Amino acid sequence: MSEHSNQSDIIYLSGFGSYISTEAIPNTLPNNQNSPQSCSYGLYAEQLSGTAFTAPRHKNLHSWLYRIRPSVITATDYESYDSNGRYDIYEGFQSLVIEPKPLRWNPLDIDDIPPTNFIEGLQVVCGTGDPSLKEGLCIYNYVANSSMINTAFYSSDGDFLIVPEQGSMIVITELGRLIVNSSEIVVIPRGIRFSIQIINNESIRGYALEAFSGHFELPSLGVIGSNGLANPRDFLIPTAWYEDIDNQSAGENYSYNLINKYMGKLFKRSLNHSPFDVVGWHGNYYPFKYDLKHFNTINTVSYDHLDPSIFTVLTCPSNEPGVAIADFVIFPPRWMVAEHTFRPPYFVSNCISCYYT
Repeated sequence: MSEHSNQSDIIYLSGFGSYISTEAIPNTLPNNQNSPQSCSYGLYAEQLSGTAFTAPRHKNLHSWLYRIRPSVITATDYESYDSNGRYDIYEGFQSLVIEPKPLRWNPLDIDDIPPTNFIEGLQVVCGTGDPSLKEGLCIYNYVANSSMINTAFYSSDGDFLIVPEQGSMIVITELGRLIVNSSEIVVIPRGIRFSIQIINNESIRGYALEAFSGHFELPSLGVIGSNGLANPRDFLIPTAWYEDIDNQSAGENYSYNLINKYMGKLFKRSLNHSPFDVVGWHGNYYPFKYDLKHFNTINTVSYDHLDPSIFTVLTCPSNEPGVAIADFVIFPPRWMVAEHTFRPPYFVSNCISCYYT
């Protein structure tokens, strides 16, 4: 895939958790069934599951994709992938320095680095659990100054939540494209292939969180009511987009690298076609983005500060009620009008670990 400079034709649908139907060519999606004997335009029907088939209906996540080639087609077998001298992104958190005190990190250098794409620029900072057991999470810093040309990535270990700190990027996924700016976040669920392109040769830097278990949800509002915090309508979902490129149309030397993160290790295989060949899809398992400027802040109007959980944008619940694997929390600009209250938020010592950016 070449670098994508045309951004004017990128459009979105909206609504967190909505069941979406979208097609790049009219009449791509079959009527009244998912897997007809013959799909329109000779496409292949493929179901992408984000949960077990038998998960409760309100938790069940899946999408039906209609693509030019089955995703199992490959030109080579998987082999270990060397990313900046690393075959592993994660080698077990026991190998990291463990200290029971607050730690700080300087921002990653964004100026004096060799050509580096998003995957090459991922650096593990901290984490817990084990992806082979589907428990825990991993937190990364990233920096990149080049696009993932003819390269796609997907994680078999967990959902990626990416938080740009500097620069904008185009995120190409199997289900469509998203432009993500430094005031926005993007979530790419487990198993969905994506490629990150920089815009106007501008370097990018930021943070990423990979949740090994479950998926990100909107927090329950409880007595807040029906509205507030991150409103569902403000989450944007890509519309179907595809490219039909292979070694017949682009030349016999055409090759596409597909990188997979599996149990913390990186693997690569070569394709003789672009993996972004989904012409239409429908379902509720997809990537999405959100502009943090739209967060509807709740705060006190009398005394004391509310607990920081009131600023939760997304949560990834654990099996223990009321306890999350990860909460993504922001502290946006807001009025603070509490009376007889120490102005900065209170000191806190609790049973969770916090990563502030």
